[in-house]
Amino acid sequence: MSSIRPWRDIARRQSRQIMVGSVPIGGDAPIAVQTMTNTLTSDAKATIDQIRRCEDAGVDIIRVSCPDVESTVALKQIVRAAHAPVVADIHFHYKRALEAADAGAACLRINPGNIGSAERVNEVVNAAKANGCAIRIGVNAGSLEKDLLEKYGEPCPEALIESALDHIKLLQDRDFHEYKVAVKASDVFLAVAAYMGLAEAVDCPLHLGITEAGGLIGGTVKSALGIGNLLWAGIGDTIRVSLSAEPEEEVRVGYEILKTLGLRTRGVRVVSCPSCARQGFDVIRTVQKLEDALQHIKTPMSLSVLGCVVNGPGEARETDIGITGGGNGKHMVYLSGVTDHHVEDADMIGHIVKLVEAKAAEIEAGTAVSMDTLHGKAA
Repeated sequence: MSSIRPWRDIARRQSRQIMVGSVPIGGDAPIAVQTMTNTLTSDAKATIDQIRRCEDAGVDIIRVSCPDVESTVALKQIVRAAHAPVVADIHFHYKRALEAADAGAACLRINPGNIGSAERVNEVVNAAKANGCAIRIGVNAGSLEKDLLEKYGEPCPEALIESALDHIKLLQDRDFHEYKVAVKASDVFLAVAAYMGLAEAVDCPLHLGITEAGGLIGGTVKSALGIGNLLWAGIGDTIRVSLSAEPEEEVRVGYEILKTLGLRTRGVRVVSCPSCARQGFDVIRTVQKLEDALQHIKTPMSLSVLGCVVNGPGEARETDIGITGGGNGKHMVYLSGVTDHHVEDADMIGHIVKLVEAKAAEIEAGTAVSMDTLHGKAA
């Protein structure tokens, strides 16, 4: 069947599919959104509380660091409490990987070449096989092997790809194929080039990320450029937005990147203007309040919030619910793209929230369809 808007189509790279717990990664599975806790993993309660907030934000997979035996002891309780599959982040200490596999981790994040002898690699692979764990090979420009740095002189796409292929061979030689790979860098150009090269060389699922991207604003921009560039090219099966911000913010940004590309939808897609002197209400503050008030909506749908009638009616015709600023504190409300009624300033926020909740309930009940679906925007 031909696409409604062929210029919006993205042809995804065909990777083979693996399972991370109950979540399929690769193939035609939805692109999974991941984040990582920043609590002490040994503090099971604090970690579980943070995981719950990430789950509320829509996370598909959650990663926890396991640097010591106290963490892997707590991991068993954390895995039981989490609804999302849990990835254990392991660096160097192969015994932590064995303990994490036994504790119920759905995936081990390791670099097989960094955990010691061939015998230790064998033990980790055997533990993963015995416990049904996947493995994520995590190559990072900041921690490349010394021999590769000497060979290439600096982190470069070729060095990252060679490191990944070396680690992949260690697993394949042991008949282990349930793995995904990341080649992350904080430099957007380096990361994108490495991922593009790796995508041509292997058929395994790829985990995308721009590592150490920065704070909420700067890191969001870098991640959107890097991850978005790759996703637009059809590359990527799971993503993690690395921000110096709370992990639930990483989840929200990840979904916004996927929403923008039409690859996955969750919650309310807000169309809003930057505001100007023509605005009939305070657009900036209104959008902030609405986004906060609508975080509980998981149904994919759209809302337009525009301050005046220049672009307001046009945008409202394309969204499930729209509001356009008018004179004397009275604003036009649109339902399913059609003008419906006016609302006063004082009642606007609560009124729009109720309309969104009602429309979401109708969509979930199958008695209404989102305008995004009608216009080919929903994934």
